[in-house]
Amino acid sequence: MIIKSSTTLRNDYNTISNLAHKVDDPIYITKNGEGDIVVMSIEAFEKREELLKLKSRLAQAENERLSGEKTMSFDEVAWRLGDKFDE
Repeated sequence: MIIKSSTTLRNDYNTISNLAHKVDDPIYITKNGEGDIVVMSIEAFEKREELLKLKSRLAQAENERLSGEKTMSFDEVAWRLGDKFDE
């Protein structure tokens, strides 16, 4: 976990920006010794958003499976995908 003060952000923005692009982790900014905001690169943010969307879709699929919705076997999926790629 990377923690920096708001003074560092205010006085040395380039250092925080470079750090955000160097690491994929969020940088926690404190104000008066307390957590205040989180900073991260756009690339890291977009990756995180895509991961959250994927996890949400997987959770939805698992809930559907558990509730008895129709599923496909691996062979059925492979066959359907094979048809798509042959077109």
